[in-house]
Formats: sequence, C-alpha cells, structure tokens
Amino acid sequence: MPRVPPSRSEEYGWLSFAVGLAKQCPPSDTAFSVGCVIVDGQGSEISQGFSRERPHFHAEESALSKVAPDDERLPGATLYSSLEPCTRRSSRPHTCTELIIASGIRRVVIAWREPPVFVADAHGADALQAAGITVVEVPELAEAAAAANAHLLDPDANAGAWFRAV
Repeated sequence: MPRVPPSRSEEYGWLSFAVGLAKQCPPSDTAFSVGCVIVDGQGSEISQGFSRERPHFHAEESALSKVAPDDERLPGATLYSSLEPCTRRSSRPHTCTELIIASGIRRVVIAWREPPVFVADAHGADALQAAGITVVEVPELAEAAAAANAHLLDPDANAGAWFRAV
C-alpha cells in the first residue's frame, strides 16, 4: 500500500504529542528535554521515547531502541521530534542523526532547531537532508518545545532568537 502523507492536522497532532513527551524528561542542567514519536505510513504509532528515559539516551535514540532495526515499517515511517536531532554526542557512540539515517526512516518532522546552548554549530536537519531524508519544521510548535527547556535558556535573551526556519 502506498504511503499517504499525513494531513497538516495529523502532522501537528503527532508533533504536539512529541512535544508533550518532553515534559516527562527528568530535569537536567546539561541536556535538553526532548520527546519523540515514530509513526508508520498508515498513521499508527510504532514507538515513542523521551530524553533520559534510560540513562544518557536522547529521545530519538530511546524511541528507535524499542523497534527492531529490520522492522519493515521504518522506511515508510515519520519520526516526530520536539528538537532537531543531534549531530554531536559525548556520552554515546552514535548521534541521533546517525541512528535515524541507519534506521531507514525517510521523513523527520521537528518543532524546534537546536539553539547554541550546548552545541554552537548544530546541523541535524542539514545532515538528515544531505542523507536524502525529508525534514519538515513546524515552527508553530517551537515555543511549546522550548518551554520544556526554559531553565536552560537565557531569560533576558530575545525569545525569537531561539527560533530559526529550516
């Protein structure tokens, strides 16, 4: 059966769900709180995860770890993440972008680009696109994604400075 792209409301709903998962993250002063959900081509959830659900796991890593690497649904799936997937890690052997590329997922939807709090040159969306993965940003949910991380952001900074388009 051919993959049917999600409607804008379905996409917004799944990404809102991922943003909500970020609120389940144990607090940290050294890492973002992120939620992730993986949805198959028919619009059914495959897996979900959030940062620090397991020690040192990022949200995408957590969600992907619950799915067999050869799961036939992954190439037709969409991964929804409240934050742009990482391209640099110090605590684990693979970045989230590497894990997504290896999974065979061909579409990623994010709410918020990674601000330069921990990594000055985050480029997860660009790395995914370079690997042939479609990346969609839903900037309407960026503020909600940032809210779970308010303790990490400079309250004196212009809030709009944390948001940039793909």
